[in-house]
Amino acid sequence: MILLQTNNISKYFGAKQILKDVNLTIQEREKIGLVGVNGAGKSTLLKIITGQLAPDAGNIMRSHNLTLGYLAQDSGLESSRTIYEEMLSIFQPLIDLEHQLRKLEEQMGDPRVKADQAELERVMKQYDRLSETFREQGGYSYHSLIRGVLQGLDFPEVDDHSPISMLSGGQKTRLALAKNLLQKPDLLILDEPTNYLDIRSLTWLEQFLQTYTGAILVVSHDRYFLDKVVTKIVELEYGQATTYPTNYSGFIDLKAQQQESLLKQFEQQQMEIARAKEFIQRNIVRASTTKRAQSRLKALEKMELVEAPVAKQRQIHFSFDIKIKSGNDVLQAVDLAIGYHGTPLAKDINFLIERGESVALLGPNGVGKSTLLKTIVGELPSLGGYIRKGTNVSIGYYAQQQEKLDPQKTVLDELWDDYPLMDERDIRTILGNFLFRGDDVYKKVADLSGGEKARLALAKLMLQKANLLILDEPTNHLDILSREILESSLLDYPGTILFVSHDRYFLNKMATRVIELSANGTESFLGNYDYYQEKLAERGSQPQTKKEDAKPQPGKQSYLENKEQQRLERKRIKRIEELEQLIAASEDKISFINGELEKPEVAQNYTACLQLSEELSQVKTALDSYLEEWVSLTEEIEK
Repeated sequence: MILLQTNNISKYFGAKQILKDVNLTIQEREKIGLVGVNGAGKSTLLKIITGQLAPDAGNIMRSHNLTLGYLAQDSGLESSRTIYEEMLSIFQPLIDLEHQLRKLEEQMGDPRVKADQAELERVMKQYDRLSETFREQGGYSYHSLIRGVLQGLDFPEVDDHSPISMLSGGQKTRLALAKNLLQKPDLLILDEPTNYLDIRSLTWLEQFLQTYTGAILVVSHDRYFLDKVVTKIVELEYGQATTYPTNYSGFIDLKAQQQESLLKQFEQQQMEIARAKEFIQRNIVRASTTKRAQSRLKALEKMELVEAPVAKQRQIHFSFDIKIKSGNDVLQAVDLAIGYHGTPLAKDINFLIERGESVALLGPNGVGKSTLLKTIVGELPSLGGYIRKGTNVSIGYYAQQQEKLDPQKTVLDELWDDYPLMDERDIRTILGNFLFRGDDVYKKVADLSGGEKARLALAKLMLQKANLLILDEPTNHLDILSREILESSLLDYPGTILFVSHDRYFLNKMATRVIELSANGTESFLGNYDYYQEKLAERGSQPQTKKEDAKPQPGKQSYLENKEQQRLERKRIKRIEELEQLIAASEDKISFINGELEKPEVAQNYTACLQLSEELSQVKTALDSYLEEWVSLTEEIEK
């Protein structure tokens, strides 16, 4: 059954058209991801669907009695109630029904009612009917449902007297999400619901939405989340909507195939048109061929033209480089304790990061990940232990809230003041690569959007050419396309990276190692996010005999053993790469010698034949040795 349908929706802001003839159909139980670059009109379309904005053209059809829930981007829940009172208010009809049942129970116990058989029978029938309704509508489970949703969204200890007015902006947004989930509308519309959620909460939300019985329309830049939750992608591009019946990864493949096919069709038709025009031009004036030329001209006029593939959206373009290479040991923490005002958040932090690694720092919200990064860059003092930087290490730091930007400066001055010796033309070129063009460079930093501030901070980071990048949530506020460009730039970066991110797609692509931070230390996992999750699952499935055995031991001995194991692993991988090059070179050499031996002039020269045969034997022996070593090393890595 169709729940909602938009028909040729168009919307202008001033003279600029944001949406053009947008058609969208949402079926019962469908889970749809709405994607597009920043400014494509996603939030505008959601506001039109929910009735907060009126379209300039087109209309919306809704099914009868459709219930709709809407979480706007970064919209916090404002209320004078406590957390639990607000959640309970959703179930007020059930609470009222429960009060009716209690009154009926009192009536059934009343001696006067008991004495009147007809009245007692009437009350009992009413009680049975209301009890069944109460059970069917979840009357016996709504308290546990509230607790489950609040705990899933990181409200582990719900105090009935905790006022909502005392919560932070992020907590209010999570509470607004919790209220929408508890209401269970027929159509749940979510605009960036993953903001302010840590990885544990994200995983819980994915599982909740996967089993949600209503329909979902969600805007998200979290590609991992989209892959897990949605079964259909609607892309807004140049104001128009295109539907793809797949998740995000499937959408990327399908779109690439469609673009390639469309380009081929366009190019073939253009060649056909060029040939037809040439024929017409040659033959239109000749009496013997003019009729054929006229027929060809009519066919050309009637031809249905294939539209040229649209040009790519404006996108940021940059790459990271380094001024000087660091030593092999880049950053070491030994028995480090971090926190604020003498109160530690985490202690016994031990790790060593080596040149070329891309290390993800993971842990629950509030454990101190950003605090650790600020301690490393010197913004906060350590509360114990020490940090040692390696030889020639220079740090480039990307702060989560872009607090390093001066809100009173213009975009141009924010960059130029840090690099006064650069020409204005070069500064403008760099800003242009980050989509600050024309008068955009005279905008005040305070007036920039979150995405614009992120791009400006990345431009400053790129110009530093530091050999150690420390990144705190670098993908926040970036659209999906910009995130992919950032990933490509960092994958080509020749330095070392330590980063914090909740973007699991980014984590999977970037991390060569994961360091898990807890209040009692760190644990290292050699691999990406999926590998880290596998190891956690294995650890969770193993029987635990003693509580202390289940805890990771952050002692120096296990730390050094882990470091040595990682060093040997990297050494094996490097040797395998060398062996593959030697094997390829040996095989080329064997092919060359065999070719020489087949030449008539060589075959008739006994001395030349003998020399080449001996060389061939030596190369084959070496090849066998390389292959044997390659097999042995690959088996070790697999183990």
